[in-house]
Order: sequence, then structure tokens, then C-alpha cells
Amino acid sequence: MEHFNAASEEALEQTLLSCLRSPRWCRRVAEHRPYPDLDSLLAAADEAAYDLTWPDLTEALAAESLPTLPPGTYSAAYTALSAAHAAYEARFGHVFVICLEGVPRGECLDHILEGIRSRLTNDPEEERVVVAEELRRLARERLVHALRGAGNCASNHNEPAPGR
Repeated sequence: MEHFNAASEEALEQTLLSCLRSPRWCRRVAEHRPYPDLDSLLAAADEAAYDLTWPDLTEALAAESLPTLPPGTYSAAYTALSAAHAAYEARFGHVFVICLEGVPRGECLDHILEGIRSRLTNDPEEERVVVAEELRRLARERLVHALRGAGNCASNHNEPAPGR
């Protein structure tokens, strides 16, 4: 946490924006430094994510893309995923997001396709709630990953490693 708390505003903003492309979320997380431990940081990140408005979420969604599929995935799988994603984007007007934390690599494609297909049945308001939760989970996963990459104490945290 020492590295995170001591980072310059510019470095911190870059790190936080790599987790979630929402300037409002970044400001909210940054303004509460210093954090005594990872759990406090993650709680603040969650709280900041819960406070995002739909325009904030739309801004964050604009920077998202579909998760990367594992190497060796068959071309038919890419076709199925492309078709499902196109249907989702046509229905909701934005990219499909899903957090794959804890999903084994070999099950990612099935998890993504199942998620798109089941969420296509949501009405737009229901899907906004799901999208907000998935973005919050992605931001949390990316934040833990960024701290681990910095050689921080996050590696001792009992959260599972990111699923990618």
C-alpha cells in the first residue's frame, strides 16, 4: 500500500484509469488516500463504483472491450461470440462486459457466451444494474492485479488471482 499511497497524482490517475475509465471513480478513490490496507482501498473503490451515474458508467463502457479468448480457440467460437456480442450491442447500445475472476481459462468462452445469452433477456434497466456490478467487479480485479504488479502487499490478500 505504501507505493499506492505515495504515488504521484499523475501515476495514480494512470493506474486507476487502467482499472476503470471513469474520471469520477478515479477522483473518489484517489481523494481518500492514504489507505491503511488493501481491504480499505477495495472498500473505497467499491463505494466509489456504487456511486457512479449511468453517464459515468457509459463513459467507462466506451473504453471496454470483450475479454480476450484463450489461444487455440476455434474460429467457430469466435463467430459465435461475434454474433452474440453484436446482438447484445444492438439491444443495449454498448459493449458487453463481464468479470472473469475465478473462471478457469478453459471455461472463459462458455462463461462469456452464457452471460451474453442470459443477459439478452434483461430489460434495459435490469441490464444497467448488471453492467454497473460487472464494471465494479472488473475495477476491483484490475486494482488488485495492478497492486500485485507493483510488488505490493496485495499479493498477501486472500482474494483469488484475476481469472485471465
